[in-house]
Amino acid sequence: MTRYDLLVKNGTLVLPYHGEIRADLAVSGGRIAALGEDLDGAEEVIDATGKVVLPGAVDAHFHLGIYRDMALDAFEETRSSLVGGATTVLSYFRTGRHYLDRTGPYRTIFPEALAAVGGRAWTDYGFHLAPMTVEQIEEIPWLVAEHGITSYKYYMFYKGFDLAANSRDARAFTMGDEYDLGHLFLIMEKLAEVQRSRPDRRLSLSLHCEQSELMRVFIDRVRSSGAVQNLRAYSEGRPPLTEQVAIAEAAVIAAHTGADVNFLHLSSAEALDAASRVPGRRETTLHHLCLDHDDLDARGGTGGKVNPPIRTRDHNEALWEGVRDGRIDWVASDHACCMEEHKGDDLWPAHPGFGGTALLYPVLFSEGHLRRGLPLSRIAEVASANPARAYNLWGRKGSLAVGFDADLTVVDPSATRTVTTDLLLSGQDHCPFEGVEVTGWPTTTVVGGRIAFHDGETAGPPSGSYLHRG
Repeated sequence: MTRYDLLVKNGTLVLPYHGEIRADLAVSGGRIAALGEDLDGAEEVIDATGKVVLPGAVDAHFHLGIYRDMALDAFEETRSSLVGGATTVLSYFRTGRHYLDRTGPYRTIFPEALAAVGGRAWTDYGFHLAPMTVEQIEEIPWLVAEHGITSYKYYMFYKGFDLAANSRDARAFTMGDEYDLGHLFLIMEKLAEVQRSRPDRRLSLSLHCEQSELMRVFIDRVRSSGAVQNLRAYSEGRPPLTEQVAIAEAAVIAAHTGADVNFLHLSSAEALDAASRVPGRRETTLHHLCLDHDDLDARGGTGGKVNPPIRTRDHNEALWEGVRDGRIDWVASDHACCMEEHKGDDLWPAHPGFGGTALLYPVLFSEGHLRRGLPLSRIAEVASANPARAYNLWGRKGSLAVGFDADLTVVDPSATRTVTTDLLLSGQDHCPFEGVEVTGWPTTTVVGGRIAFHDGETAGPPSGSYLHRG
């Protein structure tokens, strides 16, 4: 008799906040139906003997369509997410340069983004939106009610620079209103107002914290110094001090308005220390945990340019300690598919960002669990449970508990592979992690109870759904 749609048998299940158990997992109707011993009666069975079963990662920092057609990015880059065990992506989106390259009300523009992604995503997906104009700030109550957008973004360095930090004509880049601390205040004020009417949901503002006036001074110094303009120079042009000051500015305004904030992609020991002293939730990325600008400079090229910049091994270890002790709430990829043609050989015009979603669980397993001894339950928390809690997905995403969506990944803890671009199933034609040996790779990724990835290949058509979080 068939009782279940899918069984995952004989694996070690990792439960965030609890630990590991040896049990079978049953799926019915797209949700986890049972955990137990010797479960049977399913249409499909995954043998997880000797493997680890983790809740599907919630990659909470993503950029679908920032440099390429959004529909193409949705297909190729969420496919890459499956390789790393991510079953949900939350993508940032804004008006202005890049993405759709125009401005206007979100009532007009956001449905276009939804239409581009719909039917093309392999994972479930949602969006964080950045209000670039006062008109868009006034749309927040409608966006919460109509589209379930409960998380927003402000880029603190946009008041003085474009995305690449190659131009100071910020107004032409944002295509928006005066994008200063006054604009930040208005966003926080509106979010706090809407939050009071929606106590059932966490409304939050995510912050890219780099202080533009200090960036101007340091970038001018670096560009006129005669030093090689490489990734080390990029870090020196946007040093940790710019993060510290921006965090302090934002924290004061947040305290005054009562807005709930997330400090994104913390890249340095100083930024982590500053963000840990004020209310808010804290994120870092795989590349800020693992990459060193001198190592990448030795290989040459601008492929590792990203905002905030890649730092040094000392900063890597400080951030790993934050993951260990709980100061870092979650780890994300900050995935932005950026082709070599958009990088080029000149540092300052080069587009920032690169892909990394396919490495989310592999790097956390290899570098976090195997090398640094982080419990697997902690890995599941920072990759899945904590971002689900932060962004109103808990109860559906982030756990292997009965009743949650059947989003999971089966990891072979002994599988060692050298990172190559082809391995990641992304549209991107380069990878800063190229040549790195990583142990612990997903063999199967399940989205909504359906096997979407198995043994290096996708299965069936993309079937990801939009996540209304309101």
